[in-house]
Amino acid sequence: MSKKLDRIIVVDVEATCWQGKPPPKQENEIIEIGICVVDIASGKPIEKESILVKPERSVVSEFCTKLTTLTQEQVDKGISFAAACTILQEKYLSDRRVWASYGEYDKNQFEKQCQSRCLRYPFGQRHINVKTLFAIIHALPHEVGMAQALEFLNLPLEGTHHRGGDDAWNIGRILSQLLWQRSAKL
Repeated sequence: MSKKLDRIIVVDVEATCWQGKPPPKQENEIIEIGICVVDIASGKPIEKESILVKPERSVVSEFCTKLTTLTQEQVDKGISFAAACTILQEKYLSDRRVWASYGEYDKNQFEKQCQSRCLRYPFGQRHINVKTLFAIIHALPHEVGMAQALEFLNLPLEGTHHRGGDDAWNIGRILSQLLWQRSAKL
């Protein structure tokens, strides 16, 4: 299986969440996978998708709906986590391309959920942590949130914060700025 360096697949997940710890017999699980494809040649985001995932071991709390705008009724119309992983691999070639997320949460959540469901991890090992990369490139004393990074770059937040597709798109825009800045200096 050959590696493909033509695009970076930016991923942002939303998961079931609660104000405190999960209720008994419930766990955090992915309910939305946001995807933004960044074209390497142009350094620009070129495609955006949101995949709703039906939770199997938890329900969407009122807190989660306030944060993400996602309701139980919406995610109940989603697809299985396994089917979502298949889309990542077949449509986006996620196991052959470099992929990125803002921080480690998305990567860790995928690893945990794949392991607990005995599913093949849908990504390769080449992961870019955009949050860390942003802090390093701008010589910041610590990492900052996605909204702060957009503000730092004078980019407006597009869409709804804490919705997977919109956040993936905004992370793709941040990554594009980092790629463009870097290539402009070379």
